[in-house]
Amino acid sequence: MISAFERTVAFRYLRARRQEGFISITAGFSLLGICLGVGALIIVMSVMNGFRAELIGRILGFNGHVSVVGTGEGLTEYQDLIPLLQRIPDVELVVPLVEGQVLASSPSGQAGVLVRGIAPGDYAAQPALVDALKIGNLADFGAQPGVIVGSRLAFKLGLNYGDEITLISPKGIPTAFGTVPRSVAYRIVGIFQVGMYEYDASVIFMPLDQAQAYFRMTDKVTQVELMLAHPEQPTEIRELAQQIAGPVRVVDWQQTNSHLYGALQVERNVMFLILTLIILVAAFNIISSLIMLVKDKNGDIAIMRTMGATRGGVMKIFLLTGASIGVAGTMLGLLIGVLFCVYIEEIRQLIQLLTATELFPAEIYFLSQIPAKVDWSEVATIVVMALGLTFLATLYPAWRASRVEPAEALRYE
Repeated sequence: MISAFERTVAFRYLRARRQEGFISITAGFSLLGICLGVGALIIVMSVMNGFRAELIGRILGFNGHVSVVGTGEGLTEYQDLIPLLQRIPDVELVVPLVEGQVLASSPSGQAGVLVRGIAPGDYAAQPALVDALKIGNLADFGAQPGVIVGSRLAFKLGLNYGDEITLISPKGIPTAFGTVPRSVAYRIVGIFQVGMYEYDASVIFMPLDQAQAYFRMTDKVTQVELMLAHPEQPTEIRELAQQIAGPVRVVDWQQTNSHLYGALQVERNVMFLILTLIILVAAFNIISSLIMLVKDKNGDIAIMRTMGATRGGVMKIFLLTGASIGVAGTMLGLLIGVLFCVYIEEIRQLIQLLTATELFPAEIYFLSQIPAKVDWSEVATIVVMALGLTFLATLYPAWRASRVEPAEALRYE
């Protein structure tokens, strides 16, 4: 138990007098280092968690969790395959698709895009796609020849709702003079925005029957996608789908996005290690400042010892002095880190306004805003780690202070 005397002396040592100014400055920098380390660690981990959650959430909401992919000729008997796949436990929806790369053209420019042919009913059954439709009526999709395009693609090509977009397929029409690219104009009946640049700038939805006609795949599809109730662990469902589908390729979302998922995990671990070093450096600053403080207070320690203070009492004084720096820095860093995560988008907008620069280009980072997801168990781990390191940093200087011999210390004063 820490007595009132020990508390008073410890807090007095935190407010150094003029001749002890350097010690006070060193302690201040130690507190600032811990504060910045804890704050930066919370912010970076939260942003990394946000990135992972946003990317995986949007990937899972936009694409199938398990895909049965046909050969170059496509899946011919997919109508018989769909009821069998629907019987697999945990499968909520089975969606036949026709996909193909084409060139989208308008009077304002061209862009390579991915056309996804999907039945209007399957489109309406996916909440992520329905919520992403910002302009247009879903009832128009399939009722007339038309497509739904991404918002950034529409902006890039200078198109709006109701305009026509020309799609040019490399699989053209054979003629006596060679293959002529197949070019068809479609009316834009909707514009979607999922907030992920890769999709908003390069995907077009087309009714399944129109896509089959456009790509000359009558009664065939390129793949069948399975939407799962619990997509976190798709391996078992993929294996069951493989047994049902036979000798075709069956892949899940973890396989198709393994490079992205793995890169995020590695980057997250590396950033945690690097930023932990900041806290470790601040802890070493506490050691150095306390050692200097002990040396400077040798006379005071000797006087306290002669007045009856025990070695344990002296040790408690310096433990409390160092721990106060660590606790104050950690709590301040926790407050700054959490507040920064809560208002991160407003802070980004303010910095962009003040510097007239784009800090988070969607073309590079895939998302239109900075995501931040605070994991409170992770925050608790960071706080406990910071407090543990700072407490360990105080042990040696406090032990050294408790070993000061009164007679020797007073002799050299």
